[in-house]
Amino acid sequence: MDSLKNKVVFITGASSGIGEALACEYSKNGANIILLARRFDLISSLAEKLSKKYQKCIAIKCDVTHDGDLEKAVFEGIKNFGKIDIVVANAGFGRPGKLEDLNLNDYKEQFETNVFGVLRTIYATLAELKKSKGSVCIMGSVNGIVSLFEGTSAYTMSKFALRGLIQPLSLELSHNNISVIHVMPGFVKTEFDKKYEKKKKQKYDWLKISAEEAALLIIKAISNKNLEVVLTKHGKIAVLIENYIPFKFKKFINSLISTK
Repeated sequence: MDSLKNKVVFITGASSGIGEALACEYSKNGANIILLARRFDLISSLAEKLSKKYQKCIAIKCDVTHDGDLEKAVFEGIKNFGKIDIVVANAGFGRPGKLEDLNLNDYKEQFETNVFGVLRTIYATLAELKKSKGSVCIMGSVNGIVSLFEGTSAYTMSKFALRGLIQPLSLELSHNNISVIHVMPGFVKTEFDKKYEKKKKQKYDWLKISAEEAALLIIKAISNKNLEVVLTKHGKIAVLIENYIPFKFKKFINSLISTK
């Protein structure tokens, strides 16, 4: 972790869950953090705590669905730290519901945050990443490869779209010595997960890892410049199922998970 000392990390969706855990772990290991989220009170409190205990952190209110917010955040970040080394496009949410219970606006809102929010983040930070020859981490999901549950079509579509972005983007940005890392978590104990589980009424605690465990794995993936990383054992099994096992067996796996 010595290589993280005085690095500058730009994290969207930093008010809770994986984003918050990443901020804490990076700060603990000597990095300066730019925290971005809509809930300014939460990231402001986090920035104060981390600045007192570890390295300097700043909090900037930002909505990745609003044009201009990310550019302002980059300006403030550069004013404070002079550079950006690592960008984590973590902001996202899930819109649960079966197709017939959703409408086009639900799908549009899902894509506005999970897909276009990521693109806004990349566009806003690209010039600084070129200077630092840095890394951009895009937070996907195992759902970007396989979905074993009903009522996840909006979320799954958005994560499939991100996966379509990764490989051509990594080739393009390699010319500027920028690394692209696609992280695909499975079930992680976060605020996001609690909201989604409440709606789905499914229990799968036995499959989950903590946000802190996920953060350590993500930091390792970014440091190693891995193009694609699947987190959690069950996530890797789900990918294996998608690649090698027929659809009817997937339905059987879904029924097992749903009854736990």
